[in-house]
Amino acid sequence: MHAMQYELTLPADYDMGIVRDRVARRGHLLDDWAGLGLKAYLIRECGRRGSPVNQYAPFYLWNTVDGMNAFLWGGGFQGVSDDFGRPPARQWTGLAYEEGNGSHARFAVRHRQPVPNGVPLGETVEDAVGEARRLAAEDGALCAAAAVDTSRWELVRFSLWEQEPPKPDGDVFEVLHLSAPGRDRLPRGRGW
Repeated sequence: MHAMQYELTLPADYDMGIVRDRVARRGHLLDDWAGLGLKAYLIRECGRRGSPVNQYAPFYLWNTVDGMNAFLWGGGFQGVSDDFGRPPARQWTGLAYEEGNGSHARFAVRHRQPVPNGVPLGETVEDAVGEARRLAAEDGALCAAAAVDTSRWELVRFSLWEQEPPKPDGDVFEVLHLSAPGRDRLPRGRGW
């Protein structure tokens, strides 16, 4: 599994209805993308749920590098580049994925943190795996994942929820659409 996200931070007075309309028109285009586990079309709005910014920030879990590359180089990502400019696309290597009991994604939580120095890497990633398991077991969680970017030594935890979690640990996003053609094929549990 590979995780990927790009963030388009928009002006504070930007009409987020433009992003909502775009996702309503185009979100279905990845509903059957080969190699995609899931794509959550995410937004944050300035002043809502603690967000300091307006942001469109889709988050992906890929089953295959081929699928991710086909998206990046084969036309899918070009639409974002054409409409908003080419944002950096962050990538993380998957550590764990867990299914929850939720049935519909309305919110997402993303938590990023540096991998601490002085702590054995094995302990750090085992903690991230355990946190993904714990999050997925919470009532209303659809799924949870953990991944690491070894170029920055950064961990990311990502979870999808039926309702806004009462005490979210991270940035809270609204889910506008969920494309999940290969969600059932995302490898469960620890990824090594």
